[in-house]
Amino acid sequence: MKKEKKQKAQLPFRLNILFFIVFLLFAVLILQLGVVQILNGESFQEEINRTTQDTTKLPVPRGEIYDRNHNVIAKNKPMYAITYTPPKGVQAKDRLEVAQKLALYIDMFHPDKDEKEKQINRITDRDKKEYWYVLNPDKVKDKLSVEEAADMEPAEQYKVILDRITEEEYDNNLSEQDLEIILIKKELDRAYALTPQIVKSENVTPEEYARVAEHLSELPGINATTDWVREFPYDDTFKNIIGNVSTEKEGVPAENIDYYLAKGYNRNDRVGLSGLEEQYEDFLRGRKEQVEYEMSKSGVILDSNVVVPGESGKDLILSIDIEFQKMVDEILKSELEAETQGGDNRFLRDVMAVVMNPNTGELLAVSGQGYYDDPKTEAREKNDIVDVGYKALYDAHRPGSTVKGATVLAGYESGVINPGDSLVDKPIKIAGTEEKGSWKNLGWVDDLSALKQSSNVYMFFIAMKMGGEYNYAYDKGITFNPAAFTKMRNYFRQFGLGVPTGVDYPYEETGFVGPTDIVGAAGLFQDFAIGQYDTFTAMQLAQYVSTIANGGYRVQPHFLKEVRNPSLDGENLGSVYKTVNTKILNKIVMDDNLINRVQEGFRQVYQEPGGTAYNYFKETNFNAAGKTGTAESDVYIDGEHYETINLTMVSYAPYDNPEIALSVIVPNLDVDTNSAINHNITRRIYEAYFSLKEKRDQANNNTENVDENE
Repeated sequence: MKKEKKQKAQLPFRLNILFFIVFLLFAVLILQLGVVQILNGESFQEEINRTTQDTTKLPVPRGEIYDRNHNVIAKNKPMYAITYTPPKGVQAKDRLEVAQKLALYIDMFHPDKDEKEKQINRITDRDKKEYWYVLNPDKVKDKLSVEEAADMEPAEQYKVILDRITEEEYDNNLSEQDLEIILIKKELDRAYALTPQIVKSENVTPEEYARVAEHLSELPGINATTDWVREFPYDDTFKNIIGNVSTEKEGVPAENIDYYLAKGYNRNDRVGLSGLEEQYEDFLRGRKEQVEYEMSKSGVILDSNVVVPGESGKDLILSIDIEFQKMVDEILKSELEAETQGGDNRFLRDVMAVVMNPNTGELLAVSGQGYYDDPKTEAREKNDIVDVGYKALYDAHRPGSTVKGATVLAGYESGVINPGDSLVDKPIKIAGTEEKGSWKNLGWVDDLSALKQSSNVYMFFIAMKMGGEYNYAYDKGITFNPAAFTKMRNYFRQFGLGVPTGVDYPYEETGFVGPTDIVGAAGLFQDFAIGQYDTFTAMQLAQYVSTIANGGYRVQPHFLKEVRNPSLDGENLGSVYKTVNTKILNKIVMDDNLINRVQEGFRQVYQEPGGTAYNYFKETNFNAAGKTGTAESDVYIDGEHYETINLTMVSYAPYDNPEIALSVIVPNLDVDTNSAINHNITRRIYEAYFSLKEKRDQANNNTENVDENE
């Protein structure tokens, strides 16, 4: 009995201990809850409510380009656009849902049947596999076992799964609607977080724009906005000098991606790829609008705020006169067409001309017209001729006698001739070489008549003396120091021949420099002195003749005249941001009287009987000066060699107060041609320039008279 009573007494004691332990545990729990609620509640609530801020840069309209008279020659044409700006952390299935919904409101296919077919053909098997992958999440799991996946990185898993999707699966019963969704999804997949990506900008109809705008609440990230595309009011005139801008799909060039990203570009930003668009990208691009987005931890955009307002790109005012440019283009085109009729001059492919102000370096017209068909094709149609203005900077040719002004000045400066020195122009011959001379035996010539009548022999003797030979005898060997090449080339370079002109363009050719350490170098040096060895561009020749025209100052040719701030009212040009001043690259270091003497020789070429240009300009009142040129050239096609000639011209007018200087290159005519195309082009360019000037002066006078009468 006593034992049983003792056991009953112990049971409540044990329960009490258990209850006490439970009480302690509850007390600790309540205490901890109190700590969380009272002491740390605010910080935990902040963690729950925490958001992130991210800043993105949005593109602005590109600056426009105007000619010197403020005619717009490259502008932005506004157009409807559908864009997608994904939040951070968006998943493939989310983009698919957006694509499926968006396909209900827009038509991604081009209205042209052929273009539509091209779009469909651009949908790859991988595009279709990725579409199937997102559309069939349950079936995707069966493509890769858990054991296989354990040894793979996620990217490798994805690749293996795509490889295992069969053609029967991904290409089975794809409807046109499916293909359209794939096209949309491809554009959505290209988008970067918080960066607008154009889904469709071409052929967006007002109805599509309105439908999308009406359903934006159903289309996360989608916006109905406006975009722009470059438009050229003067069509192809000067277009390839202006250059190209990348499309939004092309974005920044992959080879320079790090450079552009470091300058604040997005990968899909449009940039200038060539020409003046590339040269002046920093002005034209503008300042992006910077928007700060407030987002939840899950990536949902809660709010946005503009922290740096955007500013459209600055406008460029060029020195080019677009009306005059168009006239020069037409002159070159019609003359090229005339010279290639009936199968004549079958290797004549293009014609180049540069017109500039010799005092300021402002380029007034830079033109090139050429055939784009196969060089072996003899049949040519009028519409085969296209604008190739870039060739005035890119293509170098033997200039012929146009460089004789530089040769005579090199002779003066090196001391091998003096003004008035004369000799008998008759053929010369160096032992072991062929006889060579001028285009005819000219008899006694001095420095002026040598320029006027284009004496090769006079230039040969300058070359021989610069090379060390002062006792020439017919068919005998001569003394020749190859260093004379360097010496004369250095003189030529003072005029811009054989060196960069400094023109504001992404690239310019400097020409071929012939070797000097070869057999027959003495004869080649004579060829160099008459423009039959090294090659030069039309831009270099224009700078050269400008240097002579302005009295010995080599000025830098330039396209840019002014940079303007963006327009404030959308109608008038903005204020001047920058003005391009004349830049003198170097001054010809010699007596001004020597340059004046070459100027006089150039005047006689055009204005006195016997001058090589006299018969073509004697009835004009341009008061022009300059130098004609003919050079032997070569064409190689399929290993076959053909001899051709180049016809060239450098000129300026008026002689006593030059306003314009020009160069013309017409390469690879038939060797037996009697063409005067270089003369015709030059004369017609002068006619165009002075007639346009007279017309504008008359219009200005009429305007002034009206103002006075009022």
